[in-house]
Amino acid sequence: MFNLIVSKTASMKNDVLSGLTVALALVPEAVAFSFVAGVEPLVGLYAAFMVGLITSIFGGRPGMISGATGALAVVMVALVADHGVEYLFATVVLMGILQMLAGWAGLGKLIRMVPHPVMLGFVNGLAIVIFLAQLSQFGTPGEAGWLAGTSWEGSVIDVAWLEGSQLHMMLGLVFLTMLIIYFLPKLTKAIPASLAAILVVSLLVIGLNLDTKVVGDIASIGGGLPQFSIPSVPLNLETLGIIFPYALILAAIGLIESLLTLRLIDEITETRGRGNRECFAQGLANTTTGFFGGMGGCAMIGQSMINVNSGGRGRLSGITAALCLLAFILFASPLIEQIPLAALVGVMFIVVIGTFEWSSFRIMRKIPRADALLLITVSIVTVLTDLAFAVFVGVILAALVFAWQSAKRVRVRRTEKDGKAFYTVRGPLFFGSTTHFAEQFSARNDLDEVYIDFQESRVVDHSGVEVIDALAERYQKAGKKLHLLHLSPECKVLLKKAGDLVEMNAAEDPRYFVADDELG
Repeated sequence: MFNLIVSKTASMKNDVLSGLTVALALVPEAVAFSFVAGVEPLVGLYAAFMVGLITSIFGGRPGMISGATGALAVVMVALVADHGVEYLFATVVLMGILQMLAGWAGLGKLIRMVPHPVMLGFVNGLAIVIFLAQLSQFGTPGEAGWLAGTSWEGSVIDVAWLEGSQLHMMLGLVFLTMLIIYFLPKLTKAIPASLAAILVVSLLVIGLNLDTKVVGDIASIGGGLPQFSIPSVPLNLETLGIIFPYALILAAIGLIESLLTLRLIDEITETRGRGNRECFAQGLANTTTGFFGGMGGCAMIGQSMINVNSGGRGRLSGITAALCLLAFILFASPLIEQIPLAALVGVMFIVVIGTFEWSSFRIMRKIPRADALLLITVSIVTVLTDLAFAVFVGVILAALVFAWQSAKRVRVRRTEKDGKAFYTVRGPLFFGSTTHFAEQFSARNDLDEVYIDFQESRVVDHSGVEVIDALAERYQKAGKKLHLLHLSPECKVLLKKAGDLVEMNAAEDPRYFVADDELG
């Protein structure tokens, strides 16, 4: 459980160095998300430290990095604005409890229901979100953006762009950072390319005294150890009514983002994480951080990609990132605040390039149109709203597409023999296929004795049962004799009008369950 290195390929040196790289990239992200949520920078930094440390030790996906995220921050801002930061801490505690319950109940397995096109849409949408989040670093804080006065005012792209030499300097340093990250691995892999790029660009800016934005321009990150404190809120039903809806939404968003990131890291590392364990660890981390003045968090795909690409595979990488972040807060804030933002933006741009599934463009014409539309829809919804809503939309659309396609698979073949009509049904009989099924029969014009064989079909839900009942009633009113063959015993129990028409055959009749509340 407490193995720091997950395999022989994960070296301690790589984990430590990649953890340090991640910690440097975590600082501006945590500060930015704190501002989004409407809380002090240390609230986000403490969350990044505690959530990152606890999930790295107890989580189900070694090498995955967790911390304060924008997906959660955009939900928290309304709560903080209306009720204050203490209610946020109480909400984070409850959020963690709900996530631990989800892990205990085994809900982590539900991530298997997310189709691959939805996963691609999630990755592409999140890559775009990470890219757009970096644009603010190219602007001047506190000034009106270029979209002021339009419906896009205040959006992520409404930036008061830098001008002249400042903009050119920023772009040049970002480009230099990306070049180092790209070419250094071709020369040596002794040090993670991202870490080397941050160090080189930082030394260049400090040594030449270049005029460019640094971490300290955002906010001071200096502080002490997080202090234990029970949230100062009334312990009554009114408080629960305020925080529970927020806690439920935050818990869902956090788990969805964490489990999807886990699945992505699984594919990259060709290993398998444990979803239920990760759910419990996320819950434990959030409950703890709520008592220590943190804003809560979940898995961070950008930092996780930095970690994996830098060679971090074991738990030690996440632990190192968390402890380095704490060291920055306690001892090294003056040094960290001198790191140029251009270096960190360059690192995140490389993450964007590596995260986006460029193969999506190549396979778009090769996959079914429904899957292509699903991929594009999830990407757009992820950018315009949030991750959890996008995944819900994607899963629902995928389910509707599946239902529509399955509805077209039911086939009814009719033959006649010795003055009797024989119908063979193929395909699932459920709410989507009942109309097509019913249209294949004409009780008034049919022969006097009819056999319907369901051996190659399956009655999936109560709609299927009801259409069989209705069909039997039509034949009875027409004075025709109907025989129903190879239905499961459960179907006979649910049939109200046609139950006596089922001819039971213990040796041949199938056994399956029908999705129906009546038997519950």
